[in-house]
Amino acid sequence: MRVAIIGAGIAGLACATRLRDAGLEATLFDKSRGVGGRLATRRASPGSNELIFDHGATHFTARSEGFTRLVTAWEKVGLAARWPVAGADSWVGTPTMTAPLKALAGNLDVRVSRPVTALTRSLAGWTLHSEAKRLGKYDAAVIAIPAEQAAPLLSLHDFEMARAAMSVRYNPSWAAMFAFEERIDELPDFLRGAGSLMTAARDSAKPGRAPGERWVVQADWTWSQAHLACDGASVAPALLAELGKVAGRDLPAPSHIAAHRWLFSQPSGQDLKLLWNPAIGLGACGDWLYHGFAEYAWLSGHVLGAAIAAGATR
Repeated sequence: MRVAIIGAGIAGLACATRLRDAGLEATLFDKSRGVGGRLATRRASPGSNELIFDHGATHFTARSEGFTRLVTAWEKVGLAARWPVAGADSWVGTPTMTAPLKALAGNLDVRVSRPVTALTRSLAGWTLHSEAKRLGKYDAAVIAIPAEQAAPLLSLHDFEMARAAMSVRYNPSWAAMFAFEERIDELPDFLRGAGSLMTAARDSAKPGRAPGERWVVQADWTWSQAHLACDGASVAPALLAELGKVAGRDLPAPSHIAAHRWLFSQPSGQDLKLLWNPAIGLGACGDWLYHGFAEYAWLSGHVLGAAIAAGATR
């Protein structure tokens, strides 16, 4: 059985890993240049220095049995570490948030810079289309991308799945990245819900990071929605000012400053659902099927992979 998975974030990688463990063949396609989705890392090279920022999820939790077992295995090989300042059961990837997902992808067939724009089905199976190119025939297809992107691909083949995707709405979030020449002593390493900031993290304080003073701040949904049409050049200094308000003083000029707009930051979510139509071999997974967050995305993909594998081995 050959399964195509659209999206190489943590949900798609979890689904592919479960399928591989069952002896099935899975191929992942992602429009980005790398894996990880919102467990994302941005690199910048101002001057001769390379700066690394976790500009997506600041951390992840590990509470469910299966995911805790996986994260513990990551810890043993230096791919994850606890970060208790973010809360109980909080972890980060080391030396970057994407590191453990790159390790997962290293054992899988992942094809990046491959945007899938359409799916068609015939008696021979599923064909994936990337603009004018065909990406092959598959026995099953899994959609592992944000709900608003998944809905158009699902709508022509399974309206119930498409309706589940269309019922989800995402809140956007602006993230800004700053590097400073001096430490900001007035701020703790991590804070949540301060002014217009949803989170602010001293990225350089995470385990396994290079020394320095690097910050990632994420604006709350109200602020982000109000500034959604702005560009990064205007948003970044505005969020620097917001961080300064929390610190209680004007912050020094950063040596590096940038911003990134996450249109699909936090889904409205719903109770865990298994979206799998065995009659046509079509499924969907992602954090939008289980209240957001990385651990829930992994659970969604793992559960779907188990369902596909169970049906294939009967």
